[in-house]
Parts: sequence; structure tokens; C-alpha cells
Amino acid sequence: MTELLARLFGRLPIGWLQLVHNPTRLAAALAGVAFANILILMQLGFLGALVGSIRLPYDQFNADILISSSDMNTLADSSPLPRQRMFEALAVPGVGRATPLYYGKIDWKQPDGSIRTLDAFGVDPQTRAFRTPAIDAMRDQIAISDLALIDRRTRNVPAAFFAAIDRGEIYQFEAKGRTLSVVGAFSIGGGFSADGYLVVSDQTFLKLFPQRAAGAPNHILVTLEPDARREDVIARLRQVLPAYDSIARTIDEAVAKDQAFQTTQRPIGIVFGFGIVIGVLVGMVIVYQVLATDVADHLREYATFKAIGYPQSFFLGIIFEEALILAILGFVPGLLIALLLYAAVAAATGLPLAMTVIRALAVLIGTIVMCTISGAIATRRLARADPAELF
Repeated sequence: MTELLARLFGRLPIGWLQLVHNPTRLAAALAGVAFANILILMQLGFLGALVGSIRLPYDQFNADILISSSDMNTLADSSPLPRQRMFEALAVPGVGRATPLYYGKIDWKQPDGSIRTLDAFGVDPQTRAFRTPAIDAMRDQIAISDLALIDRRTRNVPAAFFAAIDRGEIYQFEAKGRTLSVVGAFSIGGGFSADGYLVVSDQTFLKLFPQRAAGAPNHILVTLEPDARREDVIARLRQVLPAYDSIARTIDEAVAKDQAFQTTQRPIGIVFGFGIVIGVLVGMVIVYQVLATDVADHLREYATFKAIGYPQSFFLGIIFEEALILAILGFVPGLLIALLLYAAVAAATGLPLAMTVIRALAVLIGTIVMCTISGAIATRRLARADPAELF
């Protein structure tokens, strides 16, 4: 290792030799850097899972444009809007189809007494509201009252349950005072606000939620004609629809709005952001303590070099060398442990938690910068040191 670093730096790797001179301190420093990396990677992973899970249901909609209430921040909190907006949208040139979408939450009680929270969508079974083939293939079945389709990626539901559904067995459970019969399954995946999804017909939905009115859906899914330009249709819809109760957005715009709100306004997104900041601070403090102690231990040697004419840049080079080594050697175990934790959490929760190359590289670069800043702070004492006062 020493020879490799000597070739890399073009000089004796003094920083490396000083680090390995005290193995205990080196191990503690690497553990600290690895811990900071694990904390940052996990917080970024959770934040990424939050962002990814928000997009999941939107990607299933068979729509180009989403009309929602003007107060809509997320898919779940959009107030009902008048069904009349759907007919107004259908009159706009370029709109090929529009269908209402009803949204609600139901609790599914398991045999062991635990509760699974499901986001329930009510749709007109005569229209293709979802792109998901499994949902589209069973539209005729859910047209029958109290029949439902369930998300096979619902959190903490045994695989045997869905195997029975795939074999044609019908599962019944109580929800909102009614008996629902599950006749099929599809795949979307749960998020932070619910364990999975349920799809029923609009008529079944209104029976589950009798306080809701057929003339007040939560959203309207709009599909464009083949030759229509989305930007033009959006502009026309915004001119036609009253801004005080409804707004038309592309699916991507609705997703971006939802993600921005949940990551900056909701507590869970803010907590993940603070977790990243805390991880950076923890790493900087640990690396600073290690490098500052190293500078203090070798202050006389550094002062001797300083007295015979070595510039401050020489000492900065040594400290930055140590910081770079700590950053890289601490990152590797941190990344490996984070990968194991990602797999464990994803298996336990069903969240879309996956390591990306961009995320790993960003954390590596951030770790190097973090260690470099700590090294620069640690050399301040050396810059002020007077060799004459040390001997």
C-alpha cells in the first residue's frame, strides 16, 4: 500500500504512514466515517423511497393529464371536485377521453388482529383507467358490486394469500361495514401512507363511502387524442376550467407537486433531510477530531519542517492525504453495510429502496469533501504555530 501511494502522490506517503502508525485510532476513524456514510446513505435511501413510492400510483394511471381540485397537494388530499368539470374537459379540442377517479382509505383487518391500510380507488369499469394489464383484464369482474382487486405487493401479507387468489379462490373481508370479495391481484407497491392499494368500481366505492357523492370525484383522468399536443390541451383546459375549484396538470407535473410537498412540507420528508445533515456533521466532527489529534501529536515534527522552509501547502498536502484515505477507506464498508440494510428494509417493508450509482458516487464525493473540510480546519493550529515557541 505504501509503494502504491508513493507512486500515486510522487513522494513518501507521510499521511498514510502516520495513520497506520496508530492502528487503534485509524480503526476508530474509519468506523466513524463508515457510520456517517451509513447514516447518510440510509436517509437518502428512505428519501428516495418516499419519492419513488409517491410516483408509483401515478404511473399506473392511463392518462396524459390529471384534473384535480385547486387545493391539491398530494394524490390523497385533493378535495372532491364537481363531476361537471369532466364534461367541460370533454368539450375541449384534443381531449379524447375523461373518466372520474375516486379516492379513499380503508382498513383491512388481518386474522391476527393487525390492520393493513389500503388506498382505495374507485373507477368506472367501462373505461380503461389504469395501464396495469392485470387491472384492465378484470374490469368486467369488478363491475359486479362488492368485488375488488388488491395489490399483491401490499406490505406484510403472506405470499400464500396471493397464490390462493391466483388459483381462483375468492377471499372475503369486512370493510366499512360491507363484505368485499377479492377476485384478483395486481402490482403497485405500498408507500409511507398506506400498505397497498385496492381497486373497485365507482359504484362499489360509493357504497363503501356513503358520505361521498357520485358527482364529486377526487380527480379526473384525461387522455388526449392521438394527434393532440399536450401543452396546447393543457392551456385550453386551464382557460375553460374555473381556477377556484380545479386545476389541470400533466401527470409529471402532478407527481412533481406531490413529491415537493411531501419532502418539504410533511414531517417525514423534513426528518429525512435533517438526518442527512446530521450524518454530515457527525462525519465532519469525527474526522476533525482524528486529524486535529494527529496534528497535535506531530506538531513538533511539523514545526521542524516549517523551520527549514517547507511551505504551508506541504502540510496541507499531508493532512488532505490523510483525509482522502479516511474518506475512501471509510466509504467502502459504509457502502457495503448500507447495501445489506437496503435489502433488509426493502424485504421487510416493500418500499422501493434501492442503491443507485449516482447516489453512491454523490455520497463518495460528499465524503471526500467532508473529510477535506475537516482536514483544512484541523491545520489551522499548525498555520499559527511558531517553531521558536515549540523548542
